[in-house]
Amino acid sequence: MNHCRGTQSAEAATMRLNQNTVLLGKKVVLVPYTSEHVPRYHEWMKSEELRHLTASEPLTLEQEYAMQGSWREDEDKCTFIVLDAAKWQAQPRPPEESCMVGDVNLFLTDLEDPTLGEIEVMIAEPSCRGQGLGTEASLLMMSYGVTKLGLTKFEAKIGQENEPSIRMFQKLHFKQVAMSSVFQEVTLRLAVSEAERLWLLEQTSHMEEKPYRAGLAEPTTATPCEQNWNCPLPRPDSCMGDQCPGSPVCSRPS
Repeated sequence: MNHCRGTQSAEAATMRLNQNTVLLGKKVVLVPYTSEHVPRYHEWMKSEELRHLTASEPLTLEQEYAMQGSWREDEDKCTFIVLDAAKWQAQPRPPEESCMVGDVNLFLTDLEDPTLGEIEVMIAEPSCRGQGLGTEASLLMMSYGVTKLGLTKFEAKIGQENEPSIRMFQKLHFKQVAMSSVFQEVTLRLAVSEAERLWLLEQTSHMEEKPYRAGLAEPTTATPCEQNWNCPLPRPDSCMGDQCPGSPVCSRPS
């Protein structure tokens, strides 16, 4: 998430579609970014490395809460917090904050092309890197963008030195289209042809979509009844896609 980025479009109301959505994968679970996630996220962003890679400013905890609220309302962003599926499926279900590993975002800011989404993924927990979590989170987000948001093109902007992230997106069929010496980053794109769409849907055929805590956009502590809505996820199996051992951020917004 880029703390500096402002809303640039008021035309994409569907970008708030995911406020009540959970995407279940094998290794990760994607949930909306709510106020209960802010303390852990704030701790992550104390890292100078993460702030550099996400082009973010240091914020106070109060500012972070305000930022979370603005991101929830922004109409040109689609944000999910990435949870470790193995931790999240434990019974009794632990607090989501203890399962957080990163976030994944789509930005719809090209006023001339509403079918283009810029993707950013961050695995902030060092112990969770190199396990394919970022790959699956990216695939789930791309599938959601294609099927729910009408996207047909994706773009990722990655630091030139971030070779593991570049390789990961190349394994997801992205092609390099530009290099900026000024920003020291490369731009990769994927045009979702019918063949690419079928490939993407095949890669995410295991994904399940469920309502988030009985449809509450800003949930309180889950009651026992609310805890029972989800079915246990399958245990993580073989890794998906490329590994990103030394790279917490696989792309960043401009």
